[in-house]
Amino acid sequence: MKQRINLLIGFSVVALIVLSTVQCYLVKTTYDYKVAQFHTEIKNEIGQISNNYSDIDSVLVSKKEALYKDLTQKYIQGKKTKTDIKNGILENDFQDALTLRIQRKFERELPNLKIDFAIVLNKFILYKNTKKGDTIFSQKPFIRNKLYGNLASLDHAFLVRNYVGTTNGTLENENYQLLTEDSMYVSVIDWEKIILRRMTVVLILSLCSILTLISLFVLAIRALIRLKKVNDVKTDFINNITHELKTPLATLGISTKILAEKSIRDNDENFNSIVNTISRQNNRLQNLIDQVMANSLAENEIELQKEKIETEDFLLSIVNDFKITFPKINLKTDFKTSKTILTLDRFHLTTAFLNVLENAVKYGSKTITIKTSIVENQFSISFEDDGIGIAKNKQSLLFDKFYRVEQGNLHNTKGLGLGLYYVDQIVKAHQGTVSVISDLGKGTQFIILLKV
Repeated sequence: MKQRINLLIGFSVVALIVLSTVQCYLVKTTYDYKVAQFHTEIKNEIGQISNNYSDIDSVLVSKKEALYKDLTQKYIQGKKTKTDIKNGILENDFQDALTLRIQRKFERELPNLKIDFAIVLNKFILYKNTKKGDTIFSQKPFIRNKLYGNLASLDHAFLVRNYVGTTNGTLENENYQLLTEDSMYVSVIDWEKIILRRMTVVLILSLCSILTLISLFVLAIRALIRLKKVNDVKTDFINNITHELKTPLATLGISTKILAEKSIRDNDENFNSIVNTISRQNNRLQNLIDQVMANSLAENEIELQKEKIETEDFLLSIVNDFKITFPKINLKTDFKTSKTILTLDRFHLTTAFLNVLENAVKYGSKTITIKTSIVENQFSISFEDDGIGIAKNKQSLLFDKFYRVEQGNLHNTKGLGLGLYYVDQIVKAHQGTVSVISDLGKGTQFIILLKV
């Protein structure tokens, strides 16, 4: 069963990872599509308002064309080198003014977008008398070739358009043609947020679907684990209920054998003691089913049959019964109180105290000491043993229903995991408390405090 559940969990985890990966891939694909769509929109809108510079400021455009013409003619006359032309183009006097006017136009035409741009020069080629072109300048787009704009880098910008211009002229009866090419790059500030806003529905649905899958997975696994636990408890109950019944049966068997001895029958005191033991164990056996039923109840649902009891005598009767059942266990008493009258449920507390004692035996105890004392106006009953002890990280689980300590070679120790849970519920029903002090290899001490 455990192996099958582990396999099912493994396959479920793999399926969940695959489905999550597919979902993430679909989201990434949608994101890429939205980015491409956004870039296309920006290109179209900017292209419509910046096909050329004439509608921005004809005076500035005229200055640009005049600059190009002057530089070209001086190059033809040998007065300027290619480097001089490049520097003259990139360091013109109207660069800032044209940048400002283009920026204002973007703000006016596209008020919902914050745009930074750069126009970079790609080519500056001179043709004379239709001969082979004289490439004065030709480079890939670099930000250092920026003509206009305020972008400091092209790393996160995208191309919106290329603009090719031609200028014809005549110098000293020689015709020439100038070919220029520049590119506009833009960067929309916070464009990622714009894309994410457009993907809000997709992201919410994807997140909800993934969370739903994870939740269903967790619920299914928890249900499987709960089912396995219930199945294990049922199996343990069937396997161990006989063991639980053996304690009173063993006591009855031993007591019956002792009673058969003539020396016991002739001694009224011993005879009555054995008869009382048989009677108590018979009552315990008859009520054992009630104990199992009581384990399903909380402390406020347990019906107690309380009576005034001299607590020390009550504990001694439990000690005597226990010694008969476990003659090899050294059970000692250290009562610092006497004739303490408490109002208790005899049957339930007998079962609870025997559960503590039998639990000590199960986990390796050879000597058990029962102590009584008065602690802060409460009657304290301490069960100290020399067993294997309990690890610190497991002590908080001791009183949980169905929990059994598993350590060393004692993981198959008989029991239903109900004993200490029952002890806790019965003590709480008496408005008392139970605590544990233990270290591995140093034994365990259970301390029960009851109201005086």
